[in-house]
Amino acid sequence: MAQFFAVHPVNPQRRLLREAVAILRRGGVIVYPTDSLYALGCHLGDKSAVERMRRIREIDERHHLTMMCRDLGEIGSLVKVDNQNYRLLKACTPGSYTFILQANRELPRRILHSNRKTIGVRIPDHPVARGLLEEMREPLLSTSLQLPGEAGPLNDAEEIRRRLEHSVDLVIDAGSCGVEPTTVIDLTGPVPVIIRRGKGDVAAFLG
Repeated sequence: MAQFFAVHPVNPQRRLLREAVAILRRGGVIVYPTDSLYALGCHLGDKSAVERMRRIREIDERHHLTMMCRDLGEIGSLVKVDNQNYRLLKACTPGSYTFILQANRELPRRILHSNRKTIGVRIPDHPVARGLLEEMREPLLSTSLQLPGEAGPLNDAEEIRRRLEHSVDLVIDAGSCGVEPTTVIDLTGPVPVIIRRGKGDVAAFLG
């Protein structure tokens, strides 16, 4: 049965964040708040946890997973970022954007898009998500919590626990974080391509 941590949405308790990271390092799958939706997360190096996360969402290797990162330096060590894209990332992070980028060889192939060898990257702007990343000192593999067949994402942590108590190891409750997904920008080509308009402003990618 999933554990349930109620954390402060602005000043999350470090003790609880450290316990959450310990669960992730033991192969756990967690639910945590972001600056767009609640999300599923696991350690990117744990094959079993990645497969569990995909089963919960009912997604395959052709669905982009996302690396939640602390900063641009962490992103640059794992994906290919040229100077133009670096400037865009710097201007739009942290924030409610997911950027599709070509992966470096260091990343396990099993977490990449099976055909394109790409992955989503984010620098979230939510105190709990950022606190988790600071405690982990490495990226967190993630996907938004949109359950199969549902009209919209789940936004109530108590309901999430009821629905997923036997599927995840931890639910972190920091109150409502909204139901609008991130804006998704593909940066693998010569110009940015808006894949999905969401919470992040697209003005920087037009014209």
